Amino acid sequence: MLQIEIETVWRFRKENSPQTVVVMLGILNEIRKTGKITSAASDAHLSYRHVWNLIEQWSEFFGVPLVETQRGRGSKLTPFGEKLVWAGERMQARLGLQLENLAQELVTEIKPFLQQRPSVIRVHASHGFAVSKLREFLDRESGMGVDLRYVSNQNSLVSLAQGACDLSGVHLPRGELRAQGIKACREWLDPREDRVINFVTREMGLMVKRGNPLKITTLKDLVDRKARFVNRDHDSGTRLLFDQLLALHRIPQGRINGAQHMEFTHAAVAAYVASGMADASFGVEAAARQFGLDFIRLLTEDYFFVCKRAFLETEPMRRVLDIMKSGGFHKAVGALPGYVASKTGAVSGVKEFLEKMHSGH
Repeated sequence: MLQIEIETVWRFRKENSPQTVVVMLGILNEIRKTGKITSAASDAHLSYRHVWNLIEQWSEFFGVPLVETQRGRGSKLTPFGEKLVWAGERMQARLGLQLENLAQELVTEIKPFLQQRPSVIRVHASHGFAVSKLREFLDRESGMGVDLRYVSNQNSLVSLAQGACDLSGVHLPRGELRAQGIKACREWLDPREDRVINFVTREMGLMVKRGNPLKITTLKDLVDRKARFVNRDHDSGTRLLFDQLLALHRIPQGRINGAQHMEFTHAAVAAYVASGMADASFGVEAAARQFGLDFIRLLTEDYFFVCKRAFLETEPMRRVLDIMKSGGFHKAVGALPGYVASKTGAVSGVKEFLEKMHSGH
């Protein structure tokens, strides 16, 4: 199956000057993490001398040093170098899913012109780290392709009902908010034709700076500590869940400092907090750990897939279920912080599923 990757390039140009410089933020990030230019050179498959020359070129272009070296104590980024790296982390987190969706659109367009035409499963799903992991496993399968589009919780079920996808990925919170989630899903579920596939559970909560300097442990603390918050976009299931939590705890959204500031992915809000532009956000534990943040768990979500009964009998879907049930996939999910493979691949009818959801299982 053909795969396309779209990458961003950071090209800087001064006003009224034809000169440009491309800054390889990966090199600076590796120095930030390891304190070693040798490690950055190895990671970029470049020589130490070449990397050092690049750093000097970048510093000369900006007129500000990006890296400081101290004999016997390694290297570290200057405040300007740190600012560049974290800006890059935020941009990558912000654009990553959009670029994946665009790349998938291009694959879909050119696929009919290629001789190799594998079976393709169309997946519309709310974003999650376990969904990305499933795609990695499916991409290794010969003769089968995945057309994965990240869409909001509600839109994925609409896509399935309208025949625009084969698998719809949805998540429901446990606890007091479960009934609201079920009500939103029920109108798009067809008990006769739809089948539900267990996938994973994931932990949701507040992401805060390492060490939790503001001592935030509850949603109310966001208000009391006047924490700078960064929110998810209005169409995301995670934003809906956060708004429901605020309502449950009788906290007006207007009292959250920065609730109007929005990013479009779990990773993007985590990067926002990690770069110091916010004190807290709400999302999955895996994103918090990815950026070295502390995490305050608030609830657990069940993530599942929905498909048509007839699609379960197809050979591609049988292969998907085999992967979901495999030890290798369970191990990969277990390595994601806050994720658990829970009866992954088990199939149930809509009525049975809703009864289990109502009972809290």
